[in-house]
Amino acid sequence: MKRVLKLCGLGCFALLSVILFKTIRYTPPDVAAVDISVPDVDADIVAQKLSQAIQFRTISHPLGAPERPAAFQDFIDWLGVAFPNASRVTERTIVGGFTPLYLWEGSDKSQRPILISGHYDVVPIEGEWSKDPWAGEISQGYVWGRGALDMKGGVVSYMEAIDQLAESGFQPQRDIYVAITQDEEIGGAGGAAAVIAYFEENQIDIDWSLDEGSFVLRDIISSIDNDIASINVAEKGYMTVAITARGMGGHSSLPHRDTAVSNLANAIVQLQEKPVPGGLTDVTESFFDTLGPHMGFAERALFANAWLFRPVIENVLSKANTTDAMLRTTKAPTMLQGSETENVLPQAASVFVNFRLHPRDNEQTILSHIDNQIHQDHVDIEVLSVRAASAVSAHSNDAFSKLSSATRAVFGDVVVVPGLTIGGTDSGRYSTYTENSYRFLPFVFTQEDIALLHGKDERISVENLELAVKYYMVLMRAL
Repeated sequence: MKRVLKLCGLGCFALLSVILFKTIRYTPPDVAAVDISVPDVDADIVAQKLSQAIQFRTISHPLGAPERPAAFQDFIDWLGVAFPNASRVTERTIVGGFTPLYLWEGSDKSQRPILISGHYDVVPIEGEWSKDPWAGEISQGYVWGRGALDMKGGVVSYMEAIDQLAESGFQPQRDIYVAITQDEEIGGAGGAAAVIAYFEENQIDIDWSLDEGSFVLRDIISSIDNDIASINVAEKGYMTVAITARGMGGHSSLPHRDTAVSNLANAIVQLQEKPVPGGLTDVTESFFDTLGPHMGFAERALFANAWLFRPVIENVLSKANTTDAMLRTTKAPTMLQGSETENVLPQAASVFVNFRLHPRDNEQTILSHIDNQIHQDHVDIEVLSVRAASAVSAHSNDAFSKLSSATRAVFGDVVVVPGLTIGGTDSGRYSTYTENSYRFLPFVFTQEDIALLHGKDERISVENLELAVKYYMVLMRAL
């Protein structure tokens, strides 16, 4: 018995030694200093231009509209006035009716062109705002209004970068296409799709694209002191299913024990009992592998020894909705349909469930998950819409390196990681055309800012606008 205890003790000591050894060696890699000059930018001028851009009510309604309102054409006309130097050095084509596509020709035609994209449509106003959402008021160091953050602030920033570079006489080495799309908020069928169609028709081979998707994250992930620049290399797909339960109809005064509504309720409970399988794989693993060495000692010990602690890590990450959404396909019941009259039992009741597809999943894996979860008769499943998750772009190539260098030149000692966009962007379409599509807006983004996306009192700091213009100028000079 003593011999067994001694062997166990030696085994535990050996295991602890391995864990400690791996943790000590699990440190951030050496990153070469970035020796890139950063231009001066007049932030007040940029803020004034964004203020003007916000005043155009370029609203994309959730149900769509047969025509774009006059404000869309007014915004397009304004671009030429607000950015005269950019207009002078670029060739502009309108695609999809209301999407300006600019070409800034480069000096070296042997290099493949790149695409920088953003959208100028915005979501409708909800809630009580403390500022007029359409005034573009500049106060307290911020520009306020719908679209300031998502994403007229980005559009104004990269157009201002082109404008200032053009004024200085700069010409890029490679062709740069710039798209300002009209309907990203409702799927991009008229904007990004038209951009791709234009490229296909004219046989334009895009090397890589840059669009919105993530930010320079500050104080969002605990145990890391540095800001985190998440340059997202993939985005989730989108799938909505209708789950319909059936039952005996009739009058509510004589209800059956099993009604369509109660059957549906049971189906929803069964579906929600277990999450879609997920974990630290693919792009999610790359994200946390890059972050891990920058964490505190306890967290580093876990990630340095993921071979042992992977179940613990995944369990901890799954407890917060922000990190759980990176681990797996999420599911969310969103809409219910039943009887149209309060005293009538419906013969059918339905729930719409929205899935955001992780790159590891597809339509068939999700349908199999639903079938495995719902164990009852008289339930039908119908797929209403599906858009596959994007492919995962490279993060060890020249494009990602240029994006990283520009980020560190402007934002300093940041941790640059390849991330996953959990929502949808125009890049969901671009990724079907170009091998590498990246998603990053060069704004510092805090926990407080999360509520501003599509929320009330949307705003962007003037300082962020200055940083963004500097970022795009540095990036374009490096292309």
